[in-house]
Amino acid sequence: MKLSVVIVNYNVKYFLEQALLSVRKASVGMAVEVFVVDNNSSDESVAMVREKFPEVHVIDNKDNVGFSKANNQAIHLSKGEYVLLLNPDTVVREDTFEKTVAFMDTNPDAGGLGVKMIDGKGNFLPESKRGFPSPEVAFYKTFGLSKLFPKSKRFNKYHLGYLSENETHEVDVLSGAFMLMRKAVLDKIGLLDEAFFMYGEDIDLSYRVVKGGYKNYYFAETTIIHYKGESTKKGSLNYVKTFYQAMIIFARKHFGGNKAGLFILMLNAAIWFRAGLTLFSNILKNWYKPVLDAAVIFTGMYFIKDLWATLRFHDPLYFKASLLYFNYPLYIFVWLFAVYLRGGYDRNGRVKHLVSGIVIGSLVISAVYGFLPSHLRASRMLIVFGSFWTILSMLGLRSMLAFIRKGRFVIDEPKSNKLIIVGETNESKRVLELLYSARVNVNMIGIVSPDEGKVDYDNYLGSVDQLNEIVGIYTANEIIFCGKDISSEKIIYWMSSLGPDINYKIVPEQSGSIIGSNSKDSAGDLYTIDINFKIASSIQRRNKRVLDIGLSLILLLLFPISIWFWKPFGGILKNAFLVLIGKKSWVGYNPTDLQLKNLPKLRPAVLNPSDALPYKPESPQTIHRINLFYAKDYQPGNDWEIIWKAFSKLGRKVK
Repeated sequence: MKLSVVIVNYNVKYFLEQALLSVRKASVGMAVEVFVVDNNSSDESVAMVREKFPEVHVIDNKDNVGFSKANNQAIHLSKGEYVLLLNPDTVVREDTFEKTVAFMDTNPDAGGLGVKMIDGKGNFLPESKRGFPSPEVAFYKTFGLSKLFPKSKRFNKYHLGYLSENETHEVDVLSGAFMLMRKAVLDKIGLLDEAFFMYGEDIDLSYRVVKGGYKNYYFAETTIIHYKGESTKKGSLNYVKTFYQAMIIFARKHFGGNKAGLFILMLNAAIWFRAGLTLFSNILKNWYKPVLDAAVIFTGMYFIKDLWATLRFHDPLYFKASLLYFNYPLYIFVWLFAVYLRGGYDRNGRVKHLVSGIVIGSLVISAVYGFLPSHLRASRMLIVFGSFWTILSMLGLRSMLAFIRKGRFVIDEPKSNKLIIVGETNESKRVLELLYSARVNVNMIGIVSPDEGKVDYDNYLGSVDQLNEIVGIYTANEIIFCGKDISSEKIIYWMSSLGPDINYKIVPEQSGSIIGSNSKDSAGDLYTIDINFKIASSIQRRNKRVLDIGLSLILLLLFPISIWFWKPFGGILKNAFLVLIGKKSWVGYNPTDLQLKNLPKLRPAVLNPSDALPYKPESPQTIHRINLFYAKDYQPGNDWEIIWKAFSKLGRKVK
């Protein structure tokens, strides 16, 4: 046996399927065995592997034992001269195994090998080659000097930015996403250290390879796709904590004396610094638009106040000071909160959400105006003028931000991508059927033949060797490659050549999924033939939460009347409090459904759709279908209807 491939999987069934298909193609003509170690996934990954890949050895763990231990389980059983640790969210080229093994055969000093990796947008992943951590390296990386001077030999030792990504080099650290190891070296230096549950185990193993007298190489003559690169995790506080704690374990294990103490001190400082930076970044990302909006709206309305006072009342000091510290903050809060509820601050928010939010907010302000004490009432025209100014200023601000980011004054993104499919006619039609089944809105430009030089203009836009020209002519911004018809080598070539302005996706052969990643900061996009659930949308989840809070406040305000009306005694008060703090919801799924894991996650609920029915369903299939349709067709009105029909059950005990 020449090569043993080990893939550790946890709840990424569709990515795993694509990875195994690429492994199968790369294994042709070689003696290769493949292991999949599943860490107690709940997405039926194991069943998929056993059904579609009978040649794969499956280790089905009943607990999540961590990355290191799971890999070791398979390595103990492996028989290959080489062992490849491969992530499930990767795609290898057809020549990857042949070339990397040949390099190891001709370089007996090589203990381990990594390859050039790109993300789902075709960008080179810098973690393909790395240096060993040290106090100096940690300092430069933590405080951003490595990013500021990416090609510096001094400041960017972590990602070895001074070494060309297109040349093979001796390096310190290999990435755990693709880590080809000589089995004899593993027998000598030991397997992965199971003290590292996640992160750091690749650094530790690479370090022990070098300490054992061998070399690690970055091999640039083949490329793989790695969808979830390091950059996809860094927005998480949990990542920061887990990664740097792994580095502390590494420092305590391999460094001694003052060097270890200094390194650990640096790492602890890095944990707090990066955690603070991540927290600040997340707050800035979520709040900078509302804060900018509030500042611009308030500034404009300040001048509107003086202008209207002069024109209408001939006195620029006509309005009371309370207008600035009470009325205007109240108006701005209502407008922005209404925009938020309408989805204007969501990632995919549109102009219509922004404008409708402001209109709704203005109506609410007008209604509240009549209830204010006379000394807090200002001119109604200020509300009217303020509404128009709010719309204009928010649209103007969005246009400016769009220009800064993209160089064009476009607020709304296109509703659908201009799509090109690369594949044969039959497979391309299957892809379109998958898109329609998943209700993905696309603007289909046409099909490109996967065969170079084959130009049948009746059925194709052109051949794949003309892809650059075709994308330019039709200004396409999304390409879907049919994995059945075009090689991984060509897919990776075109992703690297066309660059990150295009969205790339791949349809694995005989698969119901379309896989890709449109951002280095997102884990990946997945179109499947699964149902689109309205309850999963951010707007509907927010509407549901507003309903929960509103009803809870009403019931709590009715205390102590409500405590006597619903049985058991005090149940309504407890439920209202739990819903208010977000522990429960008033309406959700029937908890007896055995297939809840297949539905979008919701909070435990007091009521469920079955409570509104005249007869209680008992069949598991019926209960699941009721939950399914509740999630698929969700509207807040559905919750109100269930609450109305099951009003007497609001106080019941929730498990």
